[in-house]
Amino acid sequence: MTRVRNEIRFILNEREVHLTQVRSSDTLLDHLRLSQRLRGTKEGCAEGDCGACTVLVGRRTAGGLVYEPVNACIRLLASVDLCHVVTIEHLAKGGELHPVQQAMVDFHGSQCGFCTPGIVMSLYGLWMRKPDASEGEIETALQGNLCRCTGYQPIINAARAAAAASPGADPLLGERTAVLARLAALDDGARVDIRQGEDRVILPASVDDLAAVLEEVEKPTIVAGSTDVGLWITKFMRNIAPAVFIAHLEELHGIEVTPEGVRIGAGVSYDEFQSVVDREFPHLSAYWRRIGGWQVRAMGTVGGNIANGSPIGDTPPALIALGATVTLRKGAARRSLPLEAFFIAYGKQDRAPGEFVEEIFLPRPAPDSLNAAYKITKRRDEDISAVACGLQVTVEAGVVRAVRIAFGGMAATPKRAAGAEAALVGKPWTEETIAAAQQALAEDFTPLTDWRASADYRARVAGNLLRRFYLESKGQPAQLVREVA
Repeated sequence: MTRVRNEIRFILNEREVHLTQVRSSDTLLDHLRLSQRLRGTKEGCAEGDCGACTVLVGRRTAGGLVYEPVNACIRLLASVDLCHVVTIEHLAKGGELHPVQQAMVDFHGSQCGFCTPGIVMSLYGLWMRKPDASEGEIETALQGNLCRCTGYQPIINAARAAAAASPGADPLLGERTAVLARLAALDDGARVDIRQGEDRVILPASVDDLAAVLEEVEKPTIVAGSTDVGLWITKFMRNIAPAVFIAHLEELHGIEVTPEGVRIGAGVSYDEFQSVVDREFPHLSAYWRRIGGWQVRAMGTVGGNIANGSPIGDTPPALIALGATVTLRKGAARRSLPLEAFFIAYGKQDRAPGEFVEEIFLPRPAPDSLNAAYKITKRRDEDISAVACGLQVTVEAGVVRAVRIAFGGMAATPKRAAGAEAALVGKPWTEETIAAAQQALAEDFTPLTDWRASADYRARVAGNLLRRFYLESKGQPAQLVREVA
């Protein structure tokens, strides 16, 4: 029988915290500011967009303690069970600023100061991971931090200066082993189940326990990274109870690379998967780095993005183009289906009550195939797609032999462009064929107009992306491709 405890346990900076009064809607930010009086962490947007609330959360992995920057405004409190939460207050030691903080002072990286703690925490997370980061890597780390005062050059200068400091100068470095041991001591292997009236928080003890919980609990909200669920709470005041949290389940963080492809657990975050993407699916490298900011990529999961079923989710179009399959589990039973078949209608997926996404398989592209993924947004970084597109085309002797094209933002679900695919297969790989496929796209989709883009814009962009893909396959200069698109 599974053991159960009715509290969450974590380490906040240097001290242990045990909480029995935790609701499904409680955010980490509110706990830090209202309960712990740690006011250095700010609330700006309350939707994971501005980065003013950034803190580091350390979690145990097979490789040791890994610290990740997260948006405390949408990170739910229950999810930090058995984690180490580090706030800005913990960086300075003995009256001396941390090297990252000192660099921000020396290079005038702060003016009004509201966003500064979050920026420091993001830079500290990068400094821990890669102290000698390039300017491009610094800019990527700061995607999720907005600053209206300084511009970003003084901040980048500060980050480069901090890189000159030895990692040994980090006063927190010596705590790593001790913190890891303390977290291990807090872990009793039990299921967490906290009830307050009609509210209920559950953290299963294992994936098997998750399967059991989902068969027992009626209409649960499954919370993985909470990058979307957090907004249900902060923006829509939605009741998510009973909430079942799964990001802590190490079994869902597995990544297996085989000659046939890559199999990943549903709990693998975008950030965890980035290095595998770079190595195994390089055509997705730049695309992957445009999924939210670093904080969102550290929290958000591939499985959660799929299970949520949003028509503008970033991963489905690219993964459908690869021919990905998804494995669903209910109890001990599992079934697999093509990813495109998982999406039935707006807000409806092929997932029965008690069933959950357990893993995703991404086939390795054939060596002779052409692959690409594109994301069109109002601003380049940290924005939701107006149109997303994944493409895979195999051309033999100048003729298209196989093709998979999928779009997001063009229909009620992520969807393949069946007409455009049919217009390409068996035809010569030429501009004339591409023009015919562009015409077919008009029959494939009837996009909507919303605040992100008009229907006409989406339709035009979809056709232009197809043409861009063709031009890039022919080695056209990037500038020419931009003009055409």
